[in-house]
Amino acid sequence: MTFAGVNDLLGYWVFGLWFCDIWIAFDVMCSTASILNLCAISLDRYIHIKDPLRYGRWVTRRVAIGGIVVVWLLAGLISFVPISLDLHRNEDTPKSYNDAVEEHPTCSLDITPTYAVVSSCISFYVPCIVMLGIYCRLYCYAQKHVKSIRAVTKLPDTSMAKSFRSKSSRCKPPKPQTKTKPTSPYHVSDHKAAITVGVIMGVFLVCWVPFFCVNIVAAYCKTCIPLRAFQVLTWLGYSNSAFNPIIYSIFNTEFREAFKRILTKGARARGNQPSTSECGEFRSVVVQKRNGSMVECNISPRSSADSCQVGVMAQRHRDTIVSAI
Repeated sequence: MTFAGVNDLLGYWVFGLWFCDIWIAFDVMCSTASILNLCAISLDRYIHIKDPLRYGRWVTRRVAIGGIVVVWLLAGLISFVPISLDLHRNEDTPKSYNDAVEEHPTCSLDITPTYAVVSSCISFYVPCIVMLGIYCRLYCYAQKHVKSIRAVTKLPDTSMAKSFRSKSSRCKPPKPQTKTKPTSPYHVSDHKAAITVGVIMGVFLVCWVPFFCVNIVAAYCKTCIPLRAFQVLTWLGYSNSAFNPIIYSIFNTEFREAFKRILTKGARARGNQPSTSECGEFRSVVVQKRNGSMVECNISPRSSADSCQVGVMAQRHRDTIVSAI
């Protein structure tokens, strides 16, 4: 991005012939790696929501490192290999670096339509379709979990509950009825999940769709897209890498904790400890099903006894599901 900024501001390339193709290859590789990493994050969230009990066993440190290596290898193969072998341009097309005018040499990526389509599909279109499908399924899973937890947390109409209601009604004076409509926390969670998915995918599509559409058009028609418009859309795609840490850290507590561990050297790494909910006294350690119901067991740091609560813990589990998206 630094070299692109200098090139766009000056209007010509000042870093020499040998660095022109290297910069172009790095530009393609880093943009591709950014998008593929977002696709890998969406797959990680999908596994976390669909099967949270097996998430820690499936997504280990070795699997995470292997996924990162695969992402960067694929990004390098789509960028450095064809560009270094001159497979991205026609045989009769001149080099990207043009020093015909010695004072103002230029460096631009002049690609063939075949390379534009293939690279755009691998770098953007296929990961974009995968991300859309995964986040749609994530939202459906979140709604399904909220409905199941809503059924579990309903208070059964037993005799003890009736006696409790009657005693409380005798002790307290009647309150005037108001027409205010109570807001259900489950509806709030549905709304929050929809906002989370919408912001993540919306920012991604707004930043990258215009560039990759223009990129293919420019490969077929060299004079159809003005240079200034192509530069603006390129920087719009670059800006997605600035938005991602903000978006993911706002909507996900695990990302915030990871950023704290990375940026704060004195913080102790938690390793492969189980995910915890944002509560002060209890630490969530087990989630199991009893007759189709979700039960979350918690250990208090001040006592050795385990407490398995359905109502309050189900609400915390619901919020954790929405945050995990």
